[in-house]
Amino acid sequence: MILAAAKLNSADYFVLIAYFAVNLGIGAYFYRHMRGMKDYFSGGRSIPWWLSGISFYMSCFSVYAFVVYSGLGYQYGWLPITLFWAYIPATLIGAFVFAPKWRRARIDSPVEYLETRFNAVLRQLTAWQGVPVKLIDDSLKLVATGIFVSRSLGLPLEWSILGAGLIMLAYTFAGGLWAVAVTDFVQFVVMIAAVLILVPLSLERVGGLGRFIQDSPDGFFHPVCPNYGWLYVGSMTFMFILSFSSVHWQLIQRYTCVRDEKETRRVGLCVTFLHLVTPIAMFLPAMAARIYLPADTVPEQVYPTLCTTILPNGLLGLVIAAMLAATMSMLSGDFNVCAGVLTNDVYRRLIRPQASQRELVVVGRLTTLLIGSISIGIALLLAWRYKHGQGDDSLFRAMVQLFSIATAPVAVPMIAGLISRRITPNGALAGFIAGLAVGLLMFFQLPSSIDLGGTPIQKENVILLAAAAATLAATVIGSILFVMRPGERERVEGFIRRLNTPIGELPEDHETDQPDGRPARRISAFGISGLMVVLVGLILAGIIPWVRPGSAFRLNLVTSLVLLTVGAIMMLHARRRQ
Repeated sequence: MILAAAKLNSADYFVLIAYFAVNLGIGAYFYRHMRGMKDYFSGGRSIPWWLSGISFYMSCFSVYAFVVYSGLGYQYGWLPITLFWAYIPATLIGAFVFAPKWRRARIDSPVEYLETRFNAVLRQLTAWQGVPVKLIDDSLKLVATGIFVSRSLGLPLEWSILGAGLIMLAYTFAGGLWAVAVTDFVQFVVMIAAVLILVPLSLERVGGLGRFIQDSPDGFFHPVCPNYGWLYVGSMTFMFILSFSSVHWQLIQRYTCVRDEKETRRVGLCVTFLHLVTPIAMFLPAMAARIYLPADTVPEQVYPTLCTTILPNGLLGLVIAAMLAATMSMLSGDFNVCAGVLTNDVYRRLIRPQASQRELVVVGRLTTLLIGSISIGIALLLAWRYKHGQGDDSLFRAMVQLFSIATAPVAVPMIAGLISRRITPNGALAGFIAGLAVGLLMFFQLPSSIDLGGTPIQKENVILLAAAAATLAATVIGSILFVMRPGERERVEGFIRRLNTPIGELPEDHETDQPDGRPARRISAFGISGLMVVLVGLILAGIIPWVRPGSAFRLNLVTSLVLLTVGAIMMLHARRRQ
């Protein structure tokens, strides 16, 4: 994962500095618009479906996809595209089954739903279990980001982690979910611009698409390979269905921040389309590199190696920005949604039920600082272990297995409660406890790999399936044995009626949480997004003097002109609509 710092020059640093400045500027712009808790954590329920869909997409992966998945593409060919397509069933099921229900639940945080549908005990257990898992997960992602920044720019690891973390924390703190969504859009534009420049240069390097297909190894375009068969793909698909519909709070947040249930379906379809078309462009350069890179190239270093091989200065900075963009999108969304859980499900529920909207925004910003600061602190501690030779991949593997333990006990009761009124509060609680107990037991008892009829299965996959089965069985049996009391039944029936009532037909759908009672300020998403596209186009135009004439020069020029034109059209359209 090395991009030699010596390869970078002033053009690359110009791209990176301008890119970070744009992100910070977005947070500053939205600061004054955050007047109520729904503004800060739900975007005032007014984020358009296309912006929420792109933000959802960018929150699904990190720099891991570029580095590790590209290594798989270099080794096995089509495999990483198949693995990425495992997201598609999850997003389709989310779009047509769960997304409308999440929006009609009319909740301010994903965890709030658990008390509305079940009871306060399960709500608090999930909040206090989920936030620490998110903190550890975010810390690991920050370490990976810091290692990449450190090795690519030649900076100390600790300063790389601190700098990347503080930038993400700053715009999330200032602008809430609106800032997160718009910066995700900017990061999407930067990533797509980098990919669209890299793909033609990669194909040019191998002599064109036909030569690439002809010179590739046998079986290079098969969807799976012996080491990663259909069983592995199926287990990943199952995990994505569970996590996308319930466990990944920041993804549920992308459904609850739009206007109504019709827009939630459009969010899901937008994400499905992006997951369908983008993986080919993302991983094709690594697949083509199999032909021209040395045979002893380390798979995890393929993407940065091919970038330094075929990209000129300036465009190297763009690719670094694109790889950082993927991780920043995921982390900023986590910071915001975890702060939302602490503000809504802990502070407002347990400490200050009568807190004003202005107070909740202040608390939301403080909890964002708290979440981000703790994540950065843990990341710095892990970085210290890494530098002192204690950071082998056993820690990472253990964390992946712990996340497998945490997924099913939360996901199964949440999903079951959305689709069936017969699931009781005590049944859901029994499922949560049973799934957690079985997952922990298997974590401590099973070997790292299990052989099933000659097919090796990863420990985390076995833990996930066993915990899911235990959670479902305990939830069903518990719901049969522990019937609902009259008060519980009345609350559940009321919640089911809410799920069956379209948005706009309840009085609360027309209420505002603004401190002065007036409607929230209207934000032109199309206009501000168009301005961001223009700024990215100007950044690309700014490095043209550094790029030597040739294919890279032409691609950079065309890409910058296209972005400037598209951004200008978006801004003009927004002005006419206003």
